[in-house]
Amino acid sequence: MSRFIRELYKDFKSYMPGEQPKDRKYLKLNTNESPFPPAPEVYQAMRDADMEQMRLYPDPTGSKLKGKLAQLYKVQPGNIFLSNGSDDILNFAFMAWNDSADTLVIPDVTYSFYEVAAKLHEVNYEIKPLKEDLTVDWQGYIGIGKNLILPNPNAPTGIALTRVQIEAIVNSNPDNVIVIDEAYAGFGAESAVSLTVKYDNLLVVQTFSKSRSFAGGRLGFAVGDEALIQDLTKMQYSTNPYAVNAMSLILAEAAVDADLYYQENLQSIIESREYTAERLRELGFAVLPSKANFLYIKLEGFGGRELYERLKERGVLVRHFAKPRIDDYIRVTIGTKPQMDELIAVMSEVIG
Repeated sequence: MSRFIRELYKDFKSYMPGEQPKDRKYLKLNTNESPFPPAPEVYQAMRDADMEQMRLYPDPTGSKLKGKLAQLYKVQPGNIFLSNGSDDILNFAFMAWNDSADTLVIPDVTYSFYEVAAKLHEVNYEIKPLKEDLTVDWQGYIGIGKNLILPNPNAPTGIALTRVQIEAIVNSNPDNVIVIDEAYAGFGAESAVSLTVKYDNLLVVQTFSKSRSFAGGRLGFAVGDEALIQDLTKMQYSTNPYAVNAMSLILAEAAVDADLYYQENLQSIIESREYTAERLRELGFAVLPSKANFLYIKLEGFGGRELYERLKERGVLVRHFAKPRIDDYIRVTIGTKPQMDELIAVMSEVIG
């Protein structure tokens, strides 16, 4: 880093994305990408796109896509916010709703970007531990009187809260913003989107990356009260008003139109997840109950780092987080059933 960087950032630890090595062909189960391609309608939309229009700025409001999403989720277009990936939305949320007198609550085992963003924006925050079984202590959030961010399902555990539990949290903290990060909700968790029409302090964040095979397209969206959406828009227009590129808007519109295709893919991943969980248990692994497109697993006698390295040596990439309480675990993305059979075969070899 240069000698000009602000003092605040000299020892700053930024978020580390999952590795994308190119040195060999890997079975890539480390970044929770979909194993399925985008819908045929998305390919057709790309072929039909008027490339001459790429010389123009995209629609900063994304009005056409907002309309389609609003219809799909049974809300109004004014309840939809679009951005360049859901991480951008989380970033804007940290900027918009956390004054110096506020305290934001973050779970201790969760998506590490939250803590990074809090430090980046100098937000006061406190870490609330998960229970011993790595479930969210949802009753501990009842009436806590602080802004909250909760992923549902949680990452990296994959464990989900019910909609009833989320509503209890939101209802008991009416003067605080509750952000529910539903990046993985499509894989079996109960979405809280329907609650946004009832509570003006609830923002639900989703992404096209996982469930709609669009990680490379970088498109996230949020659903919430129109006033919350206006807050996010103010943050966005103060940083990058043309946040979503024109091609992503076009392809995302086609993806929403092809929702049935993606729902079928989601069901295939869910079935593959349950199959893989059972096979891993047969090998002796402890497997957390997941409602996401990944499994969080550990094996007695093996450290998480050791499993990660042995699998990588054999061409299988998984994710390991070297943190207290979870150092023995690895996170495994769910792919197709043949990919999972390949994982099981390599895992059997690794553990002898």
